[in-house]
Amino acid sequence: MSTTREAEIRNRPRSRLPVAMQVPNLLTYGRIVAVPLVAGALLWDTDASRWLAFVLFVAAAITDFFDGWLARAWQQQSALGRMLDPIADKLLVAGVLLMLTANGTISGGHLWAAFIILSREVLVSGLREFLGQLRVSVPVTWLAKWKTAIQLVAIGFLIIGPAAEPYVPHAIDVGLAGLWVAALLTLYTGYDYLRAGLRHVIREDEAD
Repeated sequence: MSTTREAEIRNRPRSRLPVAMQVPNLLTYGRIVAVPLVAGALLWDTDASRWLAFVLFVAAAITDFFDGWLARAWQQQSALGRMLDPIADKLLVAGVLLMLTANGTISGGHLWAAFIILSREVLVSGLREFLGQLRVSVPVTWLAKWKTAIQLVAIGFLIIGPAAEPYVPHAIDVGLAGLWVAALLTLYTGYDYLRAGLRHVIREDEAD
């Protein structure tokens, strides 16, 4: 981004709306509200409810991009948004994976892929909470962003799989393959986060 463009963004007037009512945060609220709706539709587990769950999931996944983009574009970045955004992401992924295992879409050895993804989310959440106390932030890498994208696409295929088989053959197989790719990337990016976290932990202990 050019210096002129950066100056133009900095000089834009900030929104006078209360932080809680700014559009980026409203999109994040919507993503959180979508979680029980998607879970309920998957629990019902009919073709119609699968399509409903798919539409809600896609809409929620799209807000994951737009809330951050709009917050930066409109200078509406806030502590509330930074807190809720990763929570909403993890609730969406964890909730849907749990329901997909409950209704049998993910079963057998494929449960390990879901287990790896969920374990990594717990690990990263714990590390960020600890590092936050040290006022240390761990930046999101491009590989982690690719992992998230592949993960969301895979989950989308798994949600719609049984209902879409007449139109998209092997949709479930595509979803399961994508889930394993995301799980492998999760192992690598999780190791990166753990290594960075341990480095700060060791420095903190040595400083004491």
